[in-house]
Amino acid sequence: MMSYTLKLHRDVEKQLSRIQKNHRERLVKAIRSLRGNPRPTRCAKLDRNLYRIREGQYRIIYGVFDYEVVVVVCKVARRTESTYRDLQTLLDRGLKELLED
Repeated sequence: MMSYTLKLHRDVEKQLSRIQKNHRERLVKAIRSLRGNPRPTRCAKLDRNLYRIREGQYRIIYGVFDYEVVVVVCKVARRTESTYRDLQTLLDRGLKELLED
């Protein structure tokens, strides 16, 4: 199986830094696992190329771009009513991150 390149939107590092260490370590492990399998059985498709996985009370929202073999993590947040607001903006954020290289 091919390995995907993993990219984090610049806001994701800031989001992760605000999370308690034990939760952050689990989130980072889950994010890294996306390199080998960007669509694990526990993921949910949100929109076109946009997916999410649950890790405890947190959600990892990311885009999968097969033609570039890239996964772009767009957001890491605790599940609230606003977590999934504005999915198009999150998808655009992932595309922008992809094009900046």
